[in-house]
Amino acid sequence: MATEKTDMSMEQRELDEKYMKEAIRQAKKAYRLDETPIGCVIVHEGKIIGRGYNRRNTDKSPLAHAEIAAVKKASRKLGDWRLEDCTLYVTLEPCQMCAGVIIQSRIPRVVVGCMNPKAGCAGSVLNLLDVKAFNHQAELTTGVLEEECSMMMKQFFRELREKKKK
Repeated sequence: MATEKTDMSMEQRELDEKYMKEAIRQAKKAYRLDETPIGCVIVHEGKIIGRGYNRRNTDKSPLAHAEIAAVKKASRKLGDWRLEDCTLYVTLEPCQMCAGVIIQSRIPRVVVGCMNPKAGCAGSVLNLLDVKAFNHQAELTTGVLEEECSMMMKQFFRELREKKKK
C-alpha cells in the first residue's frame, strides 16, 4: 500500500540516496537534450536493471517518459512483465500514465525525489499507487534528495523561460 515511510533505517536511507543519484544521472541526460529533466532507475536484488529518462520531444511521443523506458528495460532484463521484487526510483512524482504502469507491472515500492503538484499521481493530485480497488498498491517514499531534484527542475524551467524571451 502507498504510504510514506519516514522512519526507515539509516541503511535504507543510504541505499535510497545511492539509487536516487543514479536517477539524477539519467535526468541529466534528458536535460542535455533540452528535455524536462526526469530520470528513473529500477533496482532488483541490489542491481540496477532498468534506466530511463524523459525523451518526449526527442522521440515525438507522449509515451517517452523516464519510468516507461525503465520499466521496458527492466522487464526485458527479467524476462517478465511482473517486477514484483523491484524498487523504482524517480526524480519527479509519476504522472497518471506512469503510476498506472507501476501498478500494472506490480512494482511494490516507489521512491520519489520531488513532488509534482500540477500533475503528480503519487499523492499530489491523486494517489493512484494506493487505490484499494486495484489489485496492487505500491509503498511510497518521498523526498529523497528532494532539494537536488527540485533545483534541477527549477533551473530547467528558468532557462526555458529565458530562451522563450529571446
